[in-house]
Amino acid sequence: MEGGVTVAEGKPSVAANVNSDAGDSDAGARSLAELEARFRRECEVLLVPPPKAWLEPRVHPEFGPMPDVAIVGAGMAGLAAALALKRLGITNVRIFDKAPAGREGPWITYARMQVLRSPPDLLGPALGFPSLTFRAWFEAQFGSAAWGNLHRIPRTQWMDYLLWFRRMVAAPIENGCEMTDLDGGSDHVVLTLRTPSGVKRMAARRVILANGRDGLGGTSVPVLFRGLSRKVSAHSSDDIDFPALAGKTVGVVGAGASAVDNAAMALEHGASRVALLVRRDEVPRINRGMGIGSPGMWHGFHDLPPDKRWAIVQTIADTAIPPPRDSMLRCSRHPNFAVITGCVPAATREERGRVLLETSRGRLGFDFLILATGFNVDWSRRPGLARLAQCISLWKHHFAPPDGRPFEQGDDPWLGPAFEFQSRMPGTAPWVERVHCYSFPAFLSHGPLTGEIPAISVGADRIAQGIASRLFGEDFERNWIKLQAFDTPELHGDEFQAAGDISAFLAR
Repeated sequence: MEGGVTVAEGKPSVAANVNSDAGDSDAGARSLAELEARFRRECEVLLVPPPKAWLEPRVHPEFGPMPDVAIVGAGMAGLAAALALKRLGITNVRIFDKAPAGREGPWITYARMQVLRSPPDLLGPALGFPSLTFRAWFEAQFGSAAWGNLHRIPRTQWMDYLLWFRRMVAAPIENGCEMTDLDGGSDHVVLTLRTPSGVKRMAARRVILANGRDGLGGTSVPVLFRGLSRKVSAHSSDDIDFPALAGKTVGVVGAGASAVDNAAMALEHGASRVALLVRRDEVPRINRGMGIGSPGMWHGFHDLPPDKRWAIVQTIADTAIPPPRDSMLRCSRHPNFAVITGCVPAATREERGRVLLETSRGRLGFDFLILATGFNVDWSRRPGLARLAQCISLWKHHFAPPDGRPFEQGDDPWLGPAFEFQSRMPGTAPWVERVHCYSFPAFLSHGPLTGEIPAISVGADRIAQGIASRLFGEDFERNWIKLQAFDTPELHGDEFQAAGDISAFLAR
């Protein structure tokens, strides 16, 4: 691991290439223990003492005790949402993730950058707790001098931080559990889960889908490439055998971060030649979205009218997000790396174990082709969401782009203010509004709040506050009874004596 920390049973070991002014690894461990004690004090005493439980446990007649919230996905978004709920006294929460423990999210699976694009000093999922930030975690182990020398966060170190974050927030994660169906009633959602001990069904009052970039679909593979076998092609999110590419000619379709990072992996594993195939006449250079990235954007995007939200998202898509500079330099230091711009594929075929690609730049041949073509919303590829898909409102039901432009995001969900799905025909499936979309397809409704490190805490707070508001409203009758029955005196009767003689106050 590069400049990282490995968390094993809660004890960090300092990587050899990190200069630490915190002393040896034992000193780092002591410092981390001090940080953890400080966080508990911030959480329990200094900032906001934990609110008392205010929700009454509910029991489903068929499925038994219900959590107030079930979270599907235990990556960064799921963990942040769990902490935000906990801060509001919503602790009856269960979190499910299909990945093994410690492999949640993309960071040590298909993410292949060396360092993150985001600056290291961002709040991230810490939700306002200073001692829960990446910087606090890093400095506790490696010291402030090492922090001053940190250019970007190594990818695997970010995962180590998230594992520590998970332990600090005591997230109740159940791994190896894959959601295979969603249904519900007027006051609950029913989840079907494939678990290590078999298929189980359970009910919850609310569900958060924090299931990542492909959470409502899957990989986006253009029709042109779908006939290629796995022997000669793969999507950039697949488990690629990079050592097997040694000595081979590799093509990478795309110009974004994942394209460049996969090209770098092939080069670093000994590919003889690697070409980045870019449709545009030049590689995108300006990250347009950064031009308006601000708290105003994070808090105000959802309140914009649909046409303005679409215009922002489409402008970013039209100009494209460039690969990070660090990633491109990682490739260009190899003399056997090429960028072929203005390269529009027209046809493909597989011949004698190679891919032949007819393009606007001529016929190209590769031993292996990596498709860095992203993800899309495709409800048909998520059978576990089939019932939900039949009932929810989509963007194409509310908006059409001007001038007859294709609506690339038309199947994205049309979400309410707390990321909740909306019924396509109100009143017909009330349970769908109890499901909250805290995954990437929420972008068109809420902006970049679900997977971007700078704004993840804003999104977590928004979804938690919305859920708290709705649960309180649903429990109005019980809360009304509690209000009427509350009889704990704040004054005990010995603090004052009512005046008997008021003559001095009488008007004359």
